[in-house]
Amino acid sequence: DLMVEQDSEIKSMFLGDTFPNLDLKTSLGDFKLYDYMGDSWLLYFSHPRDFTPVCTTELGRVSKLSEEFKKRNCKPIAMSCDSVESHKKWIADINNTQKTEVNYPIVGDEDFSIAKQIGMFHPNLDTKVTVRTTYIISPNKKVRLMIQYPPSTGRNFNEILRVLDSLQLTDNYKVATPENWCQGDKCVILPSVSNEDAKTKFPQGYDEVLPYLRMVDLNKK
Repeated sequence: DLMVEQDSEIKSMFLGDTFPNLDLKTSLGDFKLYDYMGDSWLLYFSHPRDFTPVCTTELGRVSKLSEEFKKRNCKPIAMSCDSVESHKKWIADINNTQKTEVNYPIVGDEDFSIAKQIGMFHPNLDTKVTVRTTYIISPNKKVRLMIQYPPSTGRNFNEILRVLDSLQLTDNYKVATPENWCQGDKCVILPSVSNEDAKTKFPQGYDEVLPYLRMVDLNKK
């Protein structure tokens, strides 16, 4: 019976869902998530525990990438299932060992109540930790990216920046980005765009490899 009751508390998130306006207690004070976001994009990423080795390197890495996130109008916010007081002590270790200055908030979630609301709690894996969940939320508060890593594997934040670049580009142009695409590489024109429309939308021209595979260089005007 207890397991049924616990499972009913645990919710999932899906791409396209509206991310909730959470009430948060953090290392930088208490606030509602939407107030923190404003009209920015959001990187919301969770950690198993404070004072753990992989998490320490991850939080340091995001701090070092703060200018990259800022350039993309994206605010990071981390979450770990320990207290805010614990986070503040841990930040000192992160700053010292990773040679950085953590300047984004870390959410406290000792009772897993937030983790269970937003799909960060996987009871069949380990009921004492959250997995390494990463969400990118767009300014309209929609979930645009979800990546779940096991606790044993640290994230690749260059990949997260790459996807953020792709999302922001494809929101503005009728294109998609091919495998391993990085900013500045050629894109593919969406199959829903006719050749006639493509000539208007992409006056720089495009390379038709196949009728459904048309490459365009958006750097050319």
